[in-house]
Amino acid sequence: MHRIIFALLLLLLLPLSAGALTLKMATVAPEGSSWMVQMRKGADEVALKTADRVKVKLYGGGVMGNEKAVLRKMRIGQLQGGAFTSGAMATVYSDLSLYSLPMLFNSLEEVDFVRSKMDAVLKKGLEEHGFACFGFAEGGLALMFSQQPIANLDALKGKKVWVPEGDLASYAAMEANGLTPVTLPLTDVLTGLQTGLIDVIGSSPLATIAFQWHTQVKYFSPTPLSYIYALLVVDAKVMKKISTADQQVVREVFEGIYQGLDKENRLENAQAEEALRKQGLIEEAPMEQLAEMRATAEVALGKRAENGLFSATLYTEVKTLLQQFRSQNKAAK
Repeated sequence: MHRIIFALLLLLLLPLSAGALTLKMATVAPEGSSWMVQMRKGADEVALKTADRVKVKLYGGGVMGNEKAVLRKMRIGQLQGGAFTSGAMATVYSDLSLYSLPMLFNSLEEVDFVRSKMDAVLKKGLEEHGFACFGFAEGGLALMFSQQPIANLDALKGKKVWVPEGDLASYAAMEANGLTPVTLPLTDVLTGLQTGLIDVIGSSPLATIAFQWHTQVKYFSPTPLSYIYALLVVDAKVMKKISTADQQVVREVFEGIYQGLDKENRLENAQAEEALRKQGLIEEAPMEQLAEMRATAEVALGKRAENGLFSATLYTEVKTLLQQFRSQNKAAK
């Protein structure tokens, strides 16, 4: 009788054990950053609300390697998720590069308008490529930071300009403008600046401080080069192993965090830009020849879209939305 009771108890407990899962997630975001602070709180909340059926283990500061390495570890099951820049995930789903195309946006207001129409489209596409996505978090408009003053395109030529690993669109646009792009992962940028491997970077003020790149540059231009954003993903196959109710908890917690970060990062970027001025970085005048650079880049990107680097249809849709916004804005004035 005791054996029968024990066997029944064991059967009752088995579903709980089988349903328990640890989501191991990695990022290059430094320990102590807003991302790590918020995500650690989120991990505790998920564990509490799922009664430890789902646990989240976080690896920050690039301890699991650069973004390419994290993706590779997700493929072999060593990790189940991570936070990535759009460029890194564009190697999996190329249309994620659309927001970050060089010299596409003139302002954050334009970004907001396009994202209000296109975020859902890109999230759906990412899910179709095998990833559960919990949202996009703004990184900000990338400004140009350099070790020497750069007023125009001529001054840029001959300079070694950083291109994030996987960002084929920016590489193509820079090449078309006669620049010298150098591809490096995020984790190697500081060393690249220190050793002279690169002279110029495009980065948000917030990231420039977070990764200590500001210690190796002296000038920055207010001209927006591109839009930076990050996203949190988990392998969709792993998510399906979690019960429907617990999946809902995970989604609610992490989507809430990313919605918060999306708003907070905009404010923090403005504060970071002011902090850079106070630390002695010299703000240059807006770039000359910008219209020329933008036109050249647009031709190059159009060709890459036709060759399948990203969806030509979605690229046209983004440009149409921008034209619509600019026309409405001009009419309102």
